[in-house]
Amino acid sequence: MATRPSKPSGAAAITLTGSIFLSSGDQNWGSQRRMALLAAIGQEGSITAAAKKIGISYKAAWDAVDAMNNLAGEPLVLRSTGGQRGGGALLTARARELIDIYQKVEAEHRHFIARVTNAGDKSTPNLELIGHMMIQTSARNKLAATVRQIKAGAVNDEVILDMGDGCELVASITHESVRNLKLKPGRRALAFIKATSVIVGRPGAGLALSARNQLPGHISRITVGAVNSEVCIEIGAGRVIAAMVSREGVTKLGLKKGDPAIAIFKASSVMLGVTD
Repeated sequence: MATRPSKPSGAAAITLTGSIFLSSGDQNWGSQRRMALLAAIGQEGSITAAAKKIGISYKAAWDAVDAMNNLAGEPLVLRSTGGQRGGGALLTARARELIDIYQKVEAEHRHFIARVTNAGDKSTPNLELIGHMMIQTSARNKLAATVRQIKAGAVNDEVILDMGDGCELVASITHESVRNLKLKPGRRALAFIKATSVIVGRPGAGLALSARNQLPGHISRITVGAVNSEVCIEIGAGRVIAAMVSREGVTKLGLKKGDPAIAIFKASSVMLGVTD
C-alpha cells in the first residue's frame, strides 16, 4: 500500500495566494486594490462610496484615480458634478476594458494557484519554505519554528518554540504582540535575531549565564572584517546562528573553524513573526 508523505509536526496546511499587478514601464498602476477601486466606482457611481466599499480613505481613492488617469494617458474615471445625486463618477470605456481584462487574467491566475496548492502533500512544506525565503529583513538570523508553549506574564509573555531535533528557542514579547500575532501552541512562526545580539561562548566548566538562549554547536565559518568579524555557529540540522564579534575578541578567544561554541542571546533579543 502506498503511503502519503507526512506533514512536519505542528505544521498547518499551506494555502497559496497571490495577486496580479499590471505595470506601465517602471510604474505599477494596475494592482488588485486599484482594480477593485475601479470596479467599485463602476458599481457605486461615486468615488466616496467606492472608497468606503473597499476600505480605503477618500483621499487615497482620489490619489489612486489621479495616478491611474495620469499613467493611462487618458481618463479612466470621469468626475461629474450636480445632478440628482449631487455629483459622482463614471468609468470610461477604456476603464471597463481594463477591468474586464484584469478579471479574466485574475481568473486564470486563481486556477493556476489552485493547481499548485493541490499538487500534493509534498508541496506543503516546500511552499512554506519558499514563503519563508522570500521574507526580507535586516536581522541576520531567521529561524522557522513551532510554538510549543506560552507562559503568560503581567506585561511580557515567554514564548517557547520548538525548532525540531530537540532544539528549543525562547522569546520574550509583550502579551499584546502574542495576541496580535495569534500565537498559540502548534502555530508556525519565524524567529529573527540580530547578529549583534548574539554572544559567542566557549563551552567548559564554570560557564554560567543568565541569557535564556544558549545553543551549543560548532563554528562553521569566520568572516574577518576590518573591525568586526562574523562568526557562524552551526547548531544542528543545518541551522546556523551568526554572531558579530570584534576582531580583537576573535583573537582573544582563539576562535577558529570547527571549534565547539555556544550561541548565547537573551529571550528579549528574539523577534517573532508569522506569515499570515
